[in-house]
This record gives sequence, structure tokens and C-alpha cells, in this order.
Amino acid sequence: MKRLTITALTSALIAACAVTTAQAQQPMVMQPYVGADAMFWEINPDSGNSLDSVGLRLNGGIQFNDYFAVEGHLGTGGSDGSADLKSLAGIYAKGILPISQEFRIFGLLGGTEVDFDSGDDSDVSYGAGAEFDVAPNLAVGADYMRYLDTSEATFDAASLGVRYRF
Repeated sequence: MKRLTITALTSALIAACAVTTAQAQQPMVMQPYVGADAMFWEINPDSGNSLDSVGLRLNGGIQFNDYFAVEGHLGTGGSDGSADLKSLAGIYAKGILPISQEFRIFGLLGGTEVDFDSGDDSDVSYGAGAEFDVAPNLAVGADYMRYLDTSEATFDAASLGVRYRF
């Protein structure tokens, strides 16, 4: 797991540097954004039944150019009897691939700390998603994140929501 994590982080850093170098001719315009999502989460323990629920996730970030952003997630809510999600907090590098003027896909890589009523844990997190502009500064999007992948369980979430760019 550690080797995979180091390889993934190194690959993301090399890709970010390559994109930044390729875009050196374009002026960098930082564009902040905020969003809110319905977060459909699931815990899959190595032993026992999976648990799932719905929570709320807020996100925000700064997009440095068409291909790279830094994004943060804050989430909470949802209970499946024996598991209550108290909080989720993470920060991620976001690689973006514009498909058209209005549509783009992205990948996220970073770290997350998740706090359940039974305890907290942190891990390297990754995911992918897509966004579609419905107005000049407003987009709808969806993503799937693997927030935790520990020896005891995995914690994943699919999210659907809106983003506003300033």
C-alpha cells in the first residue's frame, strides 16, 4: 500500500509539473470556487456488512489554469445505525482535462481525515469526476472518491452537486 501511495503521489506531481511547463506561455489566472454536494457514502469493513448513508459535503478551491486546481472538502452527516459520520476534511491536487468549453473531467489526489462516532482515521485519498457548465459561473458535477483504504475498511463516497466560480 505504501509503495502504491508513493508511486501515485510521484506520478501526480510529475503530471502537474508537466502541465504547468506546457502552459507556461499562458498567463495564470487564479479562479476561486465553492460548491455543495449530496454525498452518498459507504463503509465496507473487511469483516461484516457494509454501512451507507447520505451526508453533505462542502468544497472549495482555487483553479490556477485550465488544467490544475487545489481543492478542499468538508463533509458531515449521515448515519447507518452503528456508524455516524461526524466529519470529513481533506485537501487535494486536482488535475483537469477540458473536453469542451462547458465540459471537463478531473482527477483528485490528496489526503483526508475522517471522524466517525467510533473513532477517526486518515489516509491518502483519490477520485475522479466530471463537471458541466450550466451558466457562465455555475456548474453541476459528480465525482467518486475513495477517502479511506485501511486494513480494517474502505470508505467511499459518490457526490452530486453544484459549483460556483467567482
